[in-house]
Amino acid sequence: MSARGEARLWLWQRVTAAFLAFFVLVHLATIIYAVRGGLSAAQILGRTRGSVTWGAFYAAFVFAAAVHGGIGFRTIAIEWLRLRSRAAGALALAIALALVALGLRAVAAVAIGP
Repeated sequence: MSARGEARLWLWQRVTAAFLAFFVLVHLATIIYAVRGGLSAAQILGRTRGSVTWGAFYAAFVFAAAVHGGIGFRTIAIEWLRLRSRAAGALALAIALALVALGLRAVAAVAIGP
C-alpha cells in the first residue's frame, strides 16, 4: 500500500477511536443510570425495543468498532503474522465484515426484538 493509503488508514483509525470513546462513555453512563434506577434487563429491553435512536446509536457504534478493529487487525497481521499488505488487508476486511454482521444482529435483537 502507498504511503498515502497508510496515512488514510492511520487517520481513519484515530477518527474511529474518537467516536468509540464517545460511544463507550454514553453506553457506560446509560448502564449506570439503568442499574441505579433499579431497572431489570427485561425493562431495559422494553425501553430500547422499537427505538430508532438507540438502534442508530448502536449501529454507528458497530460500524466504528468494525472499522477500528479491522484496521488494527491489519496492522497486527502485517507486523506479527508477517502477511503481505494485500493479504493482511483482505483478512482484515473479512474480519471487519464479520464484526458488522454480528454487531448488527445484536443491534437488531436489542432495538427491533426477536
